[in-house]
Amino acid sequence: MARLAGVSPATVSRVLNGVPNVREEYRERVMAAVAEVDYRPNRLAQNLRRQKAEVIGVVVSDIENPHFSEAVRAIEDASFRAGYRVMLCNTDETAEKQRAYLQMLADERVLGAIVSPADREGAGIGELLDLGIPIVCFDRTIDDPRVDAVTGDNVEGVRRATEHLLWLGHERIAYLGGRRDVETGAERLEGYLRTMRDAGHVPFAMDGGFRADTASEVTVKLLRQPKRASALLVANNLMTLGALRAVRAAGLRVPEDIALVGVDDPPWASLVDPPLTTVAQPVREMAQTAMSLLLERIRGTRTEVRRVVMPLELRVRDSCGMSLKSDEGTAE
Repeated sequence: MARLAGVSPATVSRVLNGVPNVREEYRERVMAAVAEVDYRPNRLAQNLRRQKAEVIGVVVSDIENPHFSEAVRAIEDASFRAGYRVMLCNTDETAEKQRAYLQMLADERVLGAIVSPADREGAGIGELLDLGIPIVCFDRTIDDPRVDAVTGDNVEGVRRATEHLLWLGHERIAYLGGRRDVETGAERLEGYLRTMRDAGHVPFAMDGGFRADTASEVTVKLLRQPKRASALLVANNLMTLGALRAVRAAGLRVPEDIALVGVDDPPWASLVDPPLTTVAQPVREMAQTAMSLLLERIRGTRTEVRRVVMPLELRVRDSCGMSLKSDEGTAE
């Protein structure tokens, strides 16, 4: 390469590594030689010399969940534009897998990682922080005060959804939640319980484990109750699918027999019949913010910890029974 360009090996190295103090004439000659031989740099060797890879780790709890799929896509887009690549890991909500994947990311010398923690203790996250690898928590936080985080205002979002159902006249509002040891599960449950109790109604909360199959089984039991709930609030999109499956298998109609509201606003929410009322998270904006925070850490432009909380939006469609209330109002 150096012989072809007519420069020294050191000059070739400086050009390929982006060192600025190289004469433009030499830079052009090196780049012409690169194009002529179709040169591809040995990234592994470069990473070993630099003691880090041009890679960002992304660790999510369930890649099958559209919420995380959308987030990963936004992070990958932003990472690629910044000149980095993404290494994706899926923990299945287990601290053991999270710790193992984070150790792998440390061994790969990643520049940093965006993590949706499987537990509040943040299994394995502290070890990466100790190594100087920056971490941004996405969707959930951990107890370690050193970590940046981007989350949604889950308590307020579920409070608004519960209040909307109460305004529609529902009193027996059941709640299908996720794991209470996970921040999102605990916060969404808090929003529901607080609102029901403040309104003087008895809450009825069930655990669907953030899984569609579990949610379906739990909803079947709910629908068999002597005094069936008139509305069901579901804490994520996978469980909403399970609940819908159970309602339809029982031969019931939404919202005539039971109103339904789900947290998360996947693409299919407006396409099902009836369209689903949701508590939408700004997933793409959250992911892009997480990526921005991580890049600030990687580039050394910020040292103070930042934790960003974004509002959720109640998107009212027909599944909550709003159209039925409107029809009653018109009839009067």
